[in-house]
Parts: sequence; C-alpha cells; structure tokens
Amino acid sequence: MELNKYIDHTNLAPSATFKDIDKLIEEAKKYNFKSVCIAPSFIKYAKEALKETDVLVCTVIGFPLGYNATSVKVYETKIAVEHGADEIDMVINIGRFKDQQYEYVLNEIKAIKEACNGKLLKVIIETALLTTAEIAKATEIVMQSGAEYIKTSTGFSYRGASFDDVKTMKSVCGDKLLIKAAGGIKSKEDAEEMIKLGASRLGTSKSILIIEGKKSDNSSY
Repeated sequence: MELNKYIDHTNLAPSATFKDIDKLIEEAKKYNFKSVCIAPSFIKYAKEALKETDVLVCTVIGFPLGYNATSVKVYETKIAVEHGADEIDMVINIGRFKDQQYEYVLNEIKAIKEACNGKLLKVIIETALLTTAEIAKATEIVMQSGAEYIKTSTGFSYRGASFDDVKTMKSVCGDKLLIKAAGGIKSKEDAEEMIKLGASRLGTSKSILIIEGKKSDNSSY
C-alpha cells in the first residue's frame, strides 16, 4: 500500500474554521489520503465535499480527555454516524483505566462499538499518560472489545506516538488488532518506521511534508 493510504489527514485544532477544513479536504483529494480526521461538527460538510472520492471521513469521540460519561460518548457516536462518519476514534476514560476499573473501560468501548453501527472504531489510550505495562494491559482490553484499532494518542498530551508504544502494542496484539500511531509523526522516516513496527494507520497534520519527504520541527499532531 502506498504511504498516502496509511494517513488520516488531520485537523483537530479547536480554532479550526471552515476555511481550514476546506484546505484539509482539498489536500486529502490531491494526495488521496485514507481519510480526513476532523471534529464532529464538520462531518456533514466534509462528507458532502468528499462524496465523489474514496477519502473517508473520520471523527473523534470523548475528545481529547476521554472523561465524559459513557452515555454521552455513545450519543456522540450515534450522531456522528448519522451525520456520515465512516470511522470513529474514541478516547478511553484514562482515570478509570489507571484505577484498574478494567471492566468499566471494556464495557464503554463495547457500548461505543455497538453505537458505531458497523463503522470502524479506533480506541485512543493516550500512551503518554501510561506506563509500558499499562499500554500492554490497555491493548489486551481493546482486543476483547470488538474495536478494529488501538490508537496511541490524541496529539493533545505532552507527547504523541513513540516507536516503543507501537512495539509494545504489537507485541501484545500481534495480528489480532490493528494499530494507529498518531501525534508527533513529522517525517517520512518516522512514518515508515511506525509502519515497519506494526502501524496500519498514521494520524498526522504533517501529511504533505511526510509524503514529500520533508521534515517539520513542529511536534504537534
């Protein structure tokens, strides 16, 4: 698969305007990225703008902190799917996970997966806030949930994905779960290494620099 088809071309900035989303959509069309990853309020707009392409619309749920009530996340998901989202990236309740309330976390992911109504679900565990052992445990939980992907990061914590994060996830899930690395991927070399280590999808706002083999000094999403 070509590198462009690994990329969820992302703009989740709280200040993103329709002009910014237009730019993102036009770039996604030009480079034929796998998806655009955008805030829920832009789903309908992006879906209409991309209807003549194979670029998917991805959105985020419980983003970026993950501590919404499960019922709120489920409702968010239902609305996102109704509005046309092809893929859902949800954030787990990190505090509950760190309190070892694993059944709560698992049941929440299952509830959101059901609300996806067949759409693909990626589960963000925010690896920056977890130990290696916790990353491994979170991977086990996501494997049990029915979600298709585990995702490293929101891009809104103090760091994004690391090579070690992906290595840890892959060592636990093997081929039983797909991996999305997101946040801080800022060069073609970074992207290719993430894929080599086991990532099937990359979330980045530096997509064009990556495709063109340039490097960004900005370490954000």
